[in-house]
This record gives sequence, structure tokens and C-alpha cells, in this order.
Amino acid sequence: MPNPKHKHSKSRRDKRRTHYKATAPTIAVDATTGEAHLYHRAYWYEGKLMYKGKVVMERGA
Repeated sequence: MPNPKHKHSKSRRDKRRTHYKATAPTIAVDATTGEAHLYHRAYWYEGKLMYKGKVVMERGA
């Protein structure tokens, strides 16, 4: 396997890493409950699992 013949400088390494950025997740607000949640994810609201404004499942007692 090929290996580098010379050491890469810190600036060259950091220039390459400038494109590795963390992106903030996109947050949606449900129209029926007003709850903020991640897109395409179910979320808990008052003991009920909600998805697209509808009850998917209720928490068992």
C-alpha cells in the first residue's frame, strides 16, 4: 500500500478538514400539538406517541 514520503503540515491537514462540519438537525413544529420534533420521527406528547399529528400509540399503564 502506498505511504506518504513526507509529513503533511498541520495547515494542509486542517485545510482538508474544513469541509467536515456538523450540521444542526432540522426541527419541525407539529401543527396540532405545537410540539417541536425531528422531521420524519415520532415523538412523545402527554403520554402518547405522535406522528404527523396523529396518535400512533399510547403508553401502557
